[in-house]
Amino acid sequence: MNYDKKIDAIVDYIKSGEKSEDNFKVGFEVEHFVIDAETMETITYGEDGGVRDSLMEIEKLGYEGTYEGENIMGLSGDGFAVSIEPAAQFEVAFGAEKTVDELFDNYKKVMGEIVPIFDKKNQLLAELGYQPKSKIADLPFIPKERYKYMSKYFREFGGTMPLNMMQGSGSLQVAIDFKDEEDFKKKFFVANAVSTFLYSTFDNSYIFEGEVYAKHNLRQSIWENCDKPRTGTYPFAFDDDLSYRKYAEKILATDSIFIHKDGKDIYTGDTPFEEIFDQDMSKDMVYHALSIVFPDVRTKQYIEVRMPDNVPYPYNFAAVALIKNMFYDEEIFGFLYQLFSDMTYEKSQKLKDKAVMQGINTIYKDKKISEWMLQITGMIEEDNEYIKPLEELLKRDEKPRDIYESLYKEDPQKAIYNFSVNKFIKEN
Repeated sequence: MNYDKKIDAIVDYIKSGEKSEDNFKVGFEVEHFVIDAETMETITYGEDGGVRDSLMEIEKLGYEGTYEGENIMGLSGDGFAVSIEPAAQFEVAFGAEKTVDELFDNYKKVMGEIVPIFDKKNQLLAELGYQPKSKIADLPFIPKERYKYMSKYFREFGGTMPLNMMQGSGSLQVAIDFKDEEDFKKKFFVANAVSTFLYSTFDNSYIFEGEVYAKHNLRQSIWENCDKPRTGTYPFAFDDDLSYRKYAEKILATDSIFIHKDGKDIYTGDTPFEEIFDQDMSKDMVYHALSIVFPDVRTKQYIEVRMPDNVPYPYNFAAVALIKNMFYDEEIFGFLYQLFSDMTYEKSQKLKDKAVMQGINTIYKDKKISEWMLQITGMIEEDNEYIKPLEELLKRDEKPRDIYESLYKEDPQKAIYNFSVNKFIKEN
């Protein structure tokens, strides 16, 4: 198959996501850990009263289940979808809306229906960046073939922490729109340039493999050491000739790991998508190719900003409001574009390295990250009520992890409850 036709298949897919500014929306998804409120151990998929049983109970509320054989793997309803990550992390993706208020209303409705299923089992939907107690070696994969294939591939070709990514991590991701290729280019650049700022601001990983994590930005370190060709920051994000085509070229050069064919997943290992596209260039295959890469900033028919750990209310909606305004408010976006005008891949990596040791106190140019973030949040007007709690945190040079740490030292069970959706629903 002609190489340019393969490129065009990906470019056309990305381009189909272009929207007029009047139709810009923001979406988000969150990965929760299902935790026993007493022991703080992670609830697995197949155990009695486990995640599988909970999904089937939620399905009875009138939602549509998705299955692999006899195993329920997800749910969908009006304005949301549930999927299960490799170690049974409970991911909820919310449909994009024009305003944060609309997202918040949907979040309250959906979680208000889901959480009681877990409450009656004394289980929590914990909002943290890493497993609060259990170690990944003790957590079985859910019965999904693709995760066996990913584990096999990463063991042979990956870095030092891919299984920590698959079984240990929990994130909050925000989706933003672009109007054309030039808009995409600028937003993709700024999103990558601000990567360390977002990792640091929403750092929420205090425990790592059962022990206190002594450094900062655990999520950043996991992704930097997962599978370098498909994770972390893409170097071309800072190139002057960044384009849809450049992104497509990267995708074609990436190992495919597995593909879905004839109703089942098939292991393809280090076969690049350029070869896979010789046989299949369907939209489903293009979508798979765009989804099986995990950079800080990922592109499909929208741009995914993937750096924050999952954090509890009110900081989760502060993250949504912050990222929305960073990319949709012309004054703020222009400020960021100028602030990072001389950012390069090499500079961004050095900033990441510093932030591992210094967190939000890392100096960029003449200010700490926390000070830059305060300047940015101070420019936000439309969603100010969501931003205020984050501003108060930044004024104290703190991040969500610091609150969790303080609570944890007082009472670990109190900490995990306070960092759960269960607490939010009870109070709202």
